[in-house]
Amino acid sequence: MKSLQKIFPILKLILLSMLYSMTKSFFPFFDTLKNINEMDPSLYKDKLVNSEDLEKALSFLKSYNGSQATFNAYRRELERLLQWLSLVSKKTLKTLQREDIEQFIQFCIKPHKHWIGTKTVSRFIHKNGEKEPNLEWKPFVVSVSKSAHRNGEKPDLRDFEFSQSSIKELFSILSSFFNYLIQEDYVSTNPIALIRQKSKFIRQHQGQQKIRRLSEIQWNYVISTAKEMAEINPDKHKRTLFIMSSLYSMYLRISELSSSDRWCPRMKHFHKDTDENWWFTTVGKGNKQRQIAVSNTMLEALKTWRKHLKSTPLLPTQADKNPLLPKLIGTGPITDTSYIRRNSTNML
Repeated sequence: MKSLQKIFPILKLILLSMLYSMTKSFFPFFDTLKNINEMDPSLYKDKLVNSEDLEKALSFLKSYNGSQATFNAYRRELERLLQWLSLVSKKTLKTLQREDIEQFIQFCIKPHKHWIGTKTVSRFIHKNGEKEPNLEWKPFVVSVSKSAHRNGEKPDLRDFEFSQSSIKELFSILSSFFNYLIQEDYVSTNPIALIRQKSKFIRQHQGQQKIRRLSEIQWNYVISTAKEMAEINPDKHKRTLFIMSSLYSMYLRISELSSSDRWCPRMKHFHKDTDENWWFTTVGKGNKQRQIAVSNTMLEALKTWRKHLKSTPLLPTQADKNPLLPKLIGTGPITDTSYIRRNSTNML
């Protein structure tokens, strides 16, 4: 009975891989940051991808478990590489040459149409109490802007474009990965470093690149609109007002307002020094801690938010460990940046 229990997951994976092959669907290799440690590379042995390659990629990803955004970016590119190795080139990491990597980059710029999805979905889904790969997941995604979507436009596979920033990020991530493999004595060279003419893929821009930012007048309009919305629907938009005030007054990144494994923004992170000046402590990109001066305008926004939450006193003390942005339903802090991103994007 125990031997059957061990064999069943492997048989299930084999059957699923056959199904994906017939339907031109994909079998994702890597789960979320939260669930990555539950992954068992042995189940994939000689069935979908080289098991040694998978183990090395998994080990590399686990070393980036401190940052959700960094993990997601590295997972995305390693997933694409291993899928390409398994389904297109039929090679392994150890046998890759410079020419192979150039072919992979060209493939990313113009992937086969069945590699492209029209919506972002989870790699895995729960079905009948078990987790299994999502048939709708694709390594690449084409999308339309929110305004275009509101106007009824739908994503078209012909509009897929692998941007210049995506190419630069791909180079950077793959180079880091192969340097890691060299340190692990798994490969002897970094094929990315051997690409002498990266200009074949990355265009050089002359002149200063235009930076997109809101003007002071535009920000004032956003904040005043958020205040009006908060008056009309306080249960929903007092939160919106606080989010927009934090982004504007303290120059926070969206990720700095949500909780992660490395940092949870709490009320106590607002604190007053001996000169009666208020500061906010946060941990942002690169796991770097910084202190931000808090203006009187931001203090008023904080008071308004705490009053809505029925928190006392109106300004927090160092003993206040409540999350800065509690969940809408349930307890604990918001951990999903997509909620904050949607909230702020809708305002803009």
